[in-house]
Amino acid sequence: MLVELAVGDAYGAGFEYAPAGFVAARNDLSGYVQHGKHLGIKPGQYTDDTQMTIAVAEALVSGEDWTPRNLASRFVEAFKRDPREGYAGRFYQFLQDVQDGADFLARIRPDSEKSGAAMRAGPVGLLPTVADVMHHSAVQARVTHDTPEGVEAAQAAALAVHYCHYELGPVAAVGKWIDGQVSRGGWGRVWRGKVGSKGRMSVTAALTALAGNTSMSDLLRACVAFTGDVDTVATVALAAASRSAEYTQDLPGSFMDGLENGQFGRKFLDELDVQLLRRF
Repeated sequence: MLVELAVGDAYGAGFEYAPAGFVAARNDLSGYVQHGKHLGIKPGQYTDDTQMTIAVAEALVSGEDWTPRNLASRFVEAFKRDPREGYAGRFYQFLQDVQDGADFLARIRPDSEKSGAAMRAGPVGLLPTVADVMHHSAVQARVTHDTPEGVEAAQAAALAVHYCHYELGPVAAVGKWIDGQVSRGGWGRVWRGKVGSKGRMSVTAALTALAGNTSMSDLLRACVAFTGDVDTVATVALAAASRSAEYTQDLPGSFMDGLENGQFGRKFLDELDVQLLRRF
C-alpha cells in the first residue's frame, strides 16, 4: 500500500495545480514529470503526503498509545530526519521550528479544513473494525485539522482503504457505503473538474476515480486528469485500490523503479508495508 500511494503522490506531484493543457499533454504514464514551478521536487520524489503517511504507519506498527502527543511526535520525527519540500510554506517553517511533539501541540492552530489529515489516513483503514477506523482517523486528524470537514475527510479516506482491504462490497459502491458511516454524507457523489485544497474535495475526487476504474494505471491517470490538488487525490485513491481484489495491479514497472530509493524511499516503504500487513 505505501509503495503504491507513494507512486501516486510522486506522479501527481508533477501535475499539482499545473495548467490543464500541461496535464492533458503529459498525463500519459510515460514517466514521472518535473513540475514547472516546484523544481526542488525531482521526478520520482514523493512529498508531504507520503512522509506524513509514513509517520501514521510507524505509529500503528509501534503499538504505542494512540494519543495526540505520540502522533505529533511522529510527525516531527519524520520531518526532522528527512526534511523535504511539498509541505505548505507556513507548515514547513512550523516543522522546522518545533522541537518535539509537546512543542508541536502547544503551538499548532488545528483549525484547517484542508486535506492534510486525509492524505495521511490510509494506513488507519487496515484496522479491524469500522469503529476502530473512525476513532483512530479522527484522533490523528484533530492534531492538525480539528474541524468537522478535516476530521470527516480523514475518516472517509481511511474507510475507503478499510472497505477495499476487507472486501466489504463492490468498489463501485464505496462512496455510498462511506455515506452510511460518516455523519455528513455526499461521499458517493461524482466529482467533476478541478480539485481544490479542502479535504472533502480531494477525497470525493479520489472516491469518484476509485469507483470508476478497475486498474491502477487507469486510476492514476483519472486522478491526475481532474487537475488541481492531484497528488493528494492520487495518494488517497491508490492507497485504497492497492488493497482491492477487484483492481489490476498494473502500475508501470518504470514507476516502481523510478520511485526514490534513498534511506526512506522504496525499500523502506516496502519493509514498512510488510510490518503493517503483518500486524493487521
